[in-house]
Amino acid sequence: MRVLIAGAGIGGLTAALSLHAAGIEATVIEAVRELRPLGLGINLLPHAVGELTALGLGEDLARISVATAENVYCDPSGNTLFTEARGLAGGYRWPQYSVHRGRLQALLLAAVYDRLGPQAVRTGARLLDFEQDADGVRARVPGAEIEAAALIGADGLHSAVRARLHPDQGPLLWSGVRMWRGAAEAGPFPGGRSMIIARGPSGAELIAYPIGPSLVNWVAMVTVAEPGPLPGGADWNSPGRADEVLEHFGAWDLGRLDVPALIENSPEILEYPMVDRDPLPTWGEGRVTLLGDAAHPMYPVGANGASQAIVDARVLAEELARDFSRGLAAYEKARREATAAVVAANREMQRSGDARSPEELARITTTYRRATRADHHH
Repeated sequence: MRVLIAGAGIGGLTAALSLHAAGIEATVIEAVRELRPLGLGINLLPHAVGELTALGLGEDLARISVATAENVYCDPSGNTLFTEARGLAGGYRWPQYSVHRGRLQALLLAAVYDRLGPQAVRTGARLLDFEQDADGVRARVPGAEIEAAALIGADGLHSAVRARLHPDQGPLLWSGVRMWRGAAEAGPFPGGRSMIIARGPSGAELIAYPIGPSLVNWVAMVTVAEPGPLPGGADWNSPGRADEVLEHFGAWDLGRLDVPALIENSPEILEYPMVDRDPLPTWGEGRVTLLGDAAHPMYPVGANGASQAIVDARVLAEELARDFSRGLAAYEKARREATAAVVAANREMQRSGDARSPEELARITTTYRRATRADHHH
């Protein structure tokens, strides 16, 4: 029973490893010719770290990540409003990690090659189309047709599998927030393993955290419009300009962190809109379904995107191993509601961005953990 996975991102590669661990053959097809370590910092919540640890990747993951011990909320003058313990320090079974997305992808890819063999990932193989019947799926890629018992669309925000399953899905939904991201060498991070979340007037927010011994990742967000559909789609790799970010954050003085220097010293700045989609009534049909961002794109506010994709991968493998014929339906039933709750919680979290008092922040973070079930250990 071979499962074909479209997309060699974090969700797709974790799905391949999880299926293999469950005794199910998996092949990954990826549109790009060469998988390069792109992207910037991401966060893995303890429940996702638990899944990767169960796959035997705990030590490798610890080596390339920084274990986050606390979130420190402050104002633009650096006054601390509220501190929240995270990961092991917060009483979780596993750490919370900050890691360079490209390094995590490279680690997962190396594990796939090592365990499933070099032929398990076919690059330069964009999914053109697929058809299915009671016996299986036939997927078309340039110059070839691949047969499989099931097809998983783990092909991200602009998923070809999703577009084919849901042709009338409409445009992406924009929160009205513009985001910039970068990373710069900034010496040892204040507090070593803190994540700083600074909130200014009218919804301006800056998040900074270390993703290496001296490399600091930052995300800057500014509300520029009313929420609504995003015409023309979103490009994740639009270059951003330092002067545009400094216009909003150049006067911020966090004391322990030199914000203007961090922005000016970033060799690459990316800019994109904060978008998601309304949860789908169903993800897939028959022998085809979705996983990760293809299934449930969410605002990147709760450090939950990659974490949810990793949990998707484990549940998918578990359900297919239990009963292959009913596995996809069981996976979707388990994960569709759970991830819809996270999409809703992320929207709520984003709307509550103007919270100022420590009490309010404490209430919001507690509500968020509960809503996203981050407090529940698998």
